[in-house]
Amino acid sequence: MQRPRWFVPVALTVAALALTGCAGTVNVPAAADANSPACAEVMVRLPDSVAGADRRHTDSQSTAAWGDPTSVIFSCGVPTPGPTTLRCDNVSGVDWVIDESEAPKFTVRTFGREPAVELFFDTSVTDAFQGVSSREVLDALSPIVNRLPRTGGACVDRVDATPVPTPVAP
Repeated sequence: MQRPRWFVPVALTVAALALTGCAGTVNVPAAADANSPACAEVMVRLPDSVAGADRRHTDSQSTAAWGDPTSVIFSCGVPTPGPTTLRCDNVSGVDWVIDESEAPKFTVRTFGREPAVELFFDTSVTDAFQGVSSREVLDALSPIVNRLPRTGGACVDRVDATPVPTPVAP
């Protein structure tokens, strides 16, 4: 059977459009405990926009992303952090350990919740000509993350923390 002349160019155009439709998906690796039912409870409540950035599709379970280019990445099921000297803030009842070592890119992780949530946000990325506000991100997502079970532990002010003694060699 002979195909019409227009078939090949149309088929190539359709294939190209189909592939471009997938270009908007953000690749975010799934965390070890991403299949936790508690993560599912949180995921269904995540908003369509955060700090003015629209939600995008991700390719892994229990992950989300906002902004184009991506300015906020959400992962549920990450390991719970242990004691740390990093800054820890409470936002809407959720304690967040904040790693500012690569500012204006920040990584924050819930403390005292299982499974834990990790957020990565880049305050230098612009979405609609405005940088994403880390405070707006935490204000928007903390009430949702607050549904995760508290397993103990809470932020303490670094000045109130008991210093760990340095072992003395015999």
